[in-house]
Amino acid sequence: MDELTCIFSSLLLCCLLATSASLEHSSGTDLKTYIVHVLPNPIVSNSEDWHRSFLPPPQHIVSVVEPTTPAERLLYSYRSVSAFAARLTEQELRDVERRPGFVSAYPDRMVPLLTTRTPEFLGLYSDTEQGLWKDSNYGEGTIVGIMDTGIAAGLPSFQDNGLLPPPPARWKGVCEFNASSLCNNKLIGARNFARGLNAMNNHDKITAAAPPSDTEGHGTHAASTAVGMFVDGASVDGQAGGTAVGIAPRAHLSVYRVCAPRGCATSDIMAGIDAAIGDGVDVISLSLGGSSRPYYRDGIATSSFAAVASGIFVSCAGGNSGPKASSLSNEAPWMLTVAASTVDRNVRTTVTLGDGQRFDGESLYQPTDFPPTQLPLVYPGSTFSSAAYCSSGSLSRVNVTGKIVLCDTGNVGRVAKGKAVKNAGGAGMIIANRKVEGYTTLTDPHVLPASVVSYTDGLKIKSYINSTTSDAKASITFKGTVTGSSVLAPVVAYFSSRGPSKADRNILKPDITGPGVNILAAWPFDIGTPAAKFNIISGTSMSTPHLTGVVAVLKAAHPDWSPAAIKSAIMTTASRTTNNGSMIFDQNMNKADFFAIGAGHVDPVAASNPGLVYDLSPADYVPYLCGLNYTDSQVTTIVHKAIKCADYGPADLNYPSFMVFVSHGSSVTVTRTVTNVGAAGSSYSVRITEPVGVSVTVQPDTLSFSQANEKAQFIVTFTSDRSGSSGSSYSEGHLTWVSADGGDISVKSPIMVGINGGGNM
Repeated sequence: MDELTCIFSSLLLCCLLATSASLEHSSGTDLKTYIVHVLPNPIVSNSEDWHRSFLPPPQHIVSVVEPTTPAERLLYSYRSVSAFAARLTEQELRDVERRPGFVSAYPDRMVPLLTTRTPEFLGLYSDTEQGLWKDSNYGEGTIVGIMDTGIAAGLPSFQDNGLLPPPPARWKGVCEFNASSLCNNKLIGARNFARGLNAMNNHDKITAAAPPSDTEGHGTHAASTAVGMFVDGASVDGQAGGTAVGIAPRAHLSVYRVCAPRGCATSDIMAGIDAAIGDGVDVISLSLGGSSRPYYRDGIATSSFAAVASGIFVSCAGGNSGPKASSLSNEAPWMLTVAASTVDRNVRTTVTLGDGQRFDGESLYQPTDFPPTQLPLVYPGSTFSSAAYCSSGSLSRVNVTGKIVLCDTGNVGRVAKGKAVKNAGGAGMIIANRKVEGYTTLTDPHVLPASVVSYTDGLKIKSYINSTTSDAKASITFKGTVTGSSVLAPVVAYFSSRGPSKADRNILKPDITGPGVNILAAWPFDIGTPAAKFNIISGTSMSTPHLTGVVAVLKAAHPDWSPAAIKSAIMTTASRTTNNGSMIFDQNMNKADFFAIGAGHVDPVAASNPGLVYDLSPADYVPYLCGLNYTDSQVTTIVHKAIKCADYGPADLNYPSFMVFVSHGSSVTVTRTVTNVGAAGSSYSVRITEPVGVSVTVQPDTLSFSQANEKAQFIVTFTSDRSGSSGSSYSEGHLTWVSADGGDISVKSPIMVGINGGGNM
């Protein structure tokens, strides 16, 4: 028996003795679900036996509020991470913490759930026979795992129509639908994980044996966005019509229901990721996430690390808590953190005031029989502040009969406002955005003629109402679906969460932005007239599956690329401009900073030919994590093996973006390594757009590669020019490697420099 096996034999014996001795006096407090990380045990082939050894034996389970058997205490025994989820009292947890092999523990928590046009907007359609879709055969052979609310399996988006091959031989997943015919060569797997949710006594309890059907819609929408098949005649309320198709329509799909309508338990998400790793997926998509926390206390981050260590790409929603600074979810550097922005399509309305002012807005409801005549216009908030939001019953003291009613956003949903206006006798409605929403207008299936307008336009309409000497009037005309250059895009959505990262200020987040506003995709229920099982919704939950699909087609085109290489290709080829050539704007029509868009907007076609990539192996994260001043046990929790940080020297993470902090008059030096994934014999020269107040030097300033997959290292020095100043700020720039052989490849990395600790832009 080798030394390591002897050590773990002793650990297991000590653990069993400790279980018997220390739990005799367990307190009778409430049970809670904890996620417990432990060291792997090489002498126990079944990790579940090792995990059960940490739990109280039957004779020591005392009366608690929720009586349970020992078998019910262990909710999940994870395989890809050395951890388990169990129901414990606080005293029992203290006992577990004292046992040999324990690493860390934290409470389970709930996290929220965070397209007929977008494939064309992303450049995937082509008038020729060439292009990324052709090069990747539309993502064929890749397997995408969606962690969400399940799926409406019978929809056309998830039928193989006899056109797809069987899944690859590595596939080991299962289909848990009662009717196995619901799975096919498109939908190859479907599983249900709800023990964590049910243990929390949540109102959304899910029967353990229930099929992974989607009763909410979120998961169905995400899955069809990523990999849905071609479906002709898709529309909602007759608008945004065309052929609905996912970004990787020939990829296989495996669905893991880990969420209910009100949210998701972290322990269930971890179980879903654990299963996906064992099943053999290539990409995991997470349109969910909670508030920021250290990586070692974030079950999504630790499970995602295990996925990346297994060669699986993880695409995550950046969150819907914007535009507040430092509001991101899913910030770990091994994840792709996705922001949300608009596409070049809207369902247009035009409001015309009595004085001739015109304001474009949006509404999914586009009546053909609403006359474009001027009607009386009223703002209830001018008389009663409580009526400004047009909540149910709030208009009883305001005469709105036959009038167009101006309502502020907030308090109740936009469609609910329309119901209140209609019930009060209103003829139409204008909804004015709040200041925080800016120019982000969302399209909804209103119940009466309506238009959602920007905050700025809403102020102008209110000014007109307040200043007119006669009765204010307005009309609403309906223009239908408008696409192309007349719709400025992309523009960052107001709700898209912003950096800088709270969990790790040394990494620039988010990484990328993608289509996430007014996205059409499959839906379990009939919507609109004519009824159709499609819906238009918005969020980083919608932008994330777009990136998931992009990853799938890139993986199909470049099966030898690592998750880090794919991520680098996406980031360094991202676009920083709109469809009219301007810089990408935020919701206030100001230039969007890197804390809003990361490297920029995804360009899938360019990402397939990045020239150079910043690659990383799972082992490269260990010295970086140690450099964050994490303890040995905290790093062990993340990477799932025993780590001693004293064995590692300082190291820069080979990330495709630069986030550095310098004091006035001082310098910081970082090292990066690029790998040539382009042609042999290529060379590159560096171009720098220096951040204001910072000089940047690169050594060497040219790179040459005699063969493919050759690596080259360079050093970047950032020096603050602002000696003598005491202010703090952030400043942006770019470092770009430009092909010097006549090609058009630009490998562009964003630079964000925090001067004196950072501050305002």
